[in-house]
Amino acid sequence: MTMTGERDGTDLWVFGYGSLIWRPGFSFVESVQARLHGYHRSLCVFSHVHRGTPEQPGLVLGLDRGGVCRGLAFRVAAGSAGETVEYLRAREQATAVYIERHVPLKLEDGRQVRALVYVADRRHLQYAGKLPPTELLKLVRQGRGSSGENPDYVLQTHAHLRKMGIYDPVLAALAQELAPGLGAPHPSLAG
Repeated sequence: MTMTGERDGTDLWVFGYGSLIWRPGFSFVESVQARLHGYHRSLCVFSHVHRGTPEQPGLVLGLDRGGVCRGLAFRVAAGSAGETVEYLRAREQATAVYIERHVPLKLEDGRQVRALVYVADRRHLQYAGKLPPTELLKLVRQGRGSSGENPDYVLQTHAHLRKMGIYDPVLAALAQELAPGLGAPHPSLAG
């Protein structure tokens, strides 16, 4: 796979669908809402580093097969592409649960670009798949890792998605349980 950016003199696009939206951690020259087809945002990854441990895993978002995911695309200047990819690999592939891909992305303004994304590896032991709401809540409440507490991750992501006009029913239901009044109540998590 050829890395877009420093090697060929073009800018690098990165797609954020979770914490990258509110804590990218790299310099960029532009950010714009975008839509990725073929994947959806899902709390489908057991976190053993950033928001949990192997003994007490948390849950973080991954891109899973099927559907559409709205998020934020970041354009990184070609001269910063190499260091950005290194940073993202260290952050996103700490346990190799994500697969690095370059995928077509449609920007809100109509442009189409190829963007770097990290997709959940369904064969990895940290792939959680689709869990029942009560299990999601239990794992999120217990998770604490090197990047902080798992409830904070869910609440921050939910709040930033809402600011962008993106409603994620799973995150909204969890937010309601974790901090009543912040999300829409979900019958399967109530009572």
